[in-house]
Amino acid sequence: MGKVVMALDQGTTSSRTLLFDRQGKILAVAQREVTQHYPRPGWVEHDPEEIWQSQLATARDALKLAGLAPADVHAIGIANQRETTVLWDRNSGEPVAPAIVWQCRRTAERCKAIRAAGDEPMLRHKTGLVADAYFSATKLAWLLDEVPDARRRAEAGELAFGTVDSWLVYRLSGGRLHITDPSNASRTLLFSLESQTWDAELLEYFRVPDRVLPTVMPSSAHYGDTHPELFGAPVPIAGIAGDQQAALFGQGCLEPGMMKNTYGTGCFMLANTGERPVRSEEGLLTSIAWRIGGETHHVLEGAIFIAGAAIQWLRDGLGIIASAPETEALAQSVPDTGGVYFVPAFVGLGAPYWNPDARGALVGLTQGTGRAHVARAALEAIAFQVAELMEAMTRELGKPPDALMVDGGASANDFLCQIQADLLGIPVDRPRNRETTAAGAAYLAGLATGFWDSPEEIRALRTTERVFEPRQTADWRAEQIASWRRAVQRVLL
Repeated sequence: MGKVVMALDQGTTSSRTLLFDRQGKILAVAQREVTQHYPRPGWVEHDPEEIWQSQLATARDALKLAGLAPADVHAIGIANQRETTVLWDRNSGEPVAPAIVWQCRRTAERCKAIRAAGDEPMLRHKTGLVADAYFSATKLAWLLDEVPDARRRAEAGELAFGTVDSWLVYRLSGGRLHITDPSNASRTLLFSLESQTWDAELLEYFRVPDRVLPTVMPSSAHYGDTHPELFGAPVPIAGIAGDQQAALFGQGCLEPGMMKNTYGTGCFMLANTGERPVRSEEGLLTSIAWRIGGETHHVLEGAIFIAGAAIQWLRDGLGIIASAPETEALAQSVPDTGGVYFVPAFVGLGAPYWNPDARGALVGLTQGTGRAHVARAALEAIAFQVAELMEAMTRELGKPPDALMVDGGASANDFLCQIQADLLGIPVDRPRNRETTAAGAAYLAGLATGFWDSPEEIRALRTTERVFEPRQTADWRAEQIASWRRAVQRVLL
């Protein structure tokens, strides 16, 4: 039996590999940045080959850092940026176009047309999702229409479609495996929640040939092995989950009602609803969390498009900070924002608004506004958006969770975690290991191959670093959120 499980954590801005031992301890981390391409306003692309090469390089780097051989790796699990759409030649493995990233808004007009035609209720009923450019179906349809000869080749079975998990497994397996799991399939607008299969009516609606689709496999299973040439020996590939569902699993949110929020490029709040899919009336999404054995867990999800990306904009766009951690001291250097609200709708607003035309704004600026006020407003904007998601979640589920589990890069910011607890009125629980996305992928792979025996054993590996208790009153929370909503109304078109 190998000594470690390898987690491939392929995200929007970087590819990472982490090695976990049986106690859930991280033995090595390797990371390489992935270039974002913006060919037109609102368009976001990746080079699929860069995704693959950077991910492979970090896997090799991690083994070298840990001083381990391929035989020491018990299994590989994959967590991936979701919805990002890749189309490639099935025989050569070469991409036929850049990957269209989940943030890309190029198909927003197609989604408007779907809503105008009155077809969104059908999509919501079948998939649990909304008609938005966020999801994969309109991206894939765009590629089939716009890439020369792509539709004919797809119908002839010459092309393969996948989200990033499928792309990585295809390359890892030397082209032998074209698969995905339910957590990723349920984010495409092509997958039926009821039958848990690709939906023929949806494929016809979006004009997607079924021959391009990956086979949907459980989230935890031995799918096959890596090509021996990649690492010098074959390694089992045994776990797949979209990054947010992987983080939910890594946080140990294995029971209905448990909830986590990831503070990454965007913000993603997921509630485990168990074997029952909850159909949202509040602008939230219903998806599959994971399928293990014959049991499927569902999630209710709120997606915020811009969270950590707003802090990145302060650094790269405005140049008022040199690094993200600076924002904590800056925010604490002023008593409040001085009436400034930052609505970071750079690519529209996600849940619960789903307004693709909204654009970002700084509201309430005066001559007394300084960079500390703007930095504080940016952090508060993240917390306000999460608070709105929690309100919607609570209305859907009937009660809030006992605590909100948090992870992701910005969760290291104590100021953000405290203001979040104050706005939610419940504790915010930050784990000692904040690499929950990678941990979830590792746990799914390790469960399938006997590295860990049960989900209960895995849940025991999670330990809390700090709990942030709310310090403010309900009246204060209501007043703050009302002010935030007035600022949001300024950007809704």
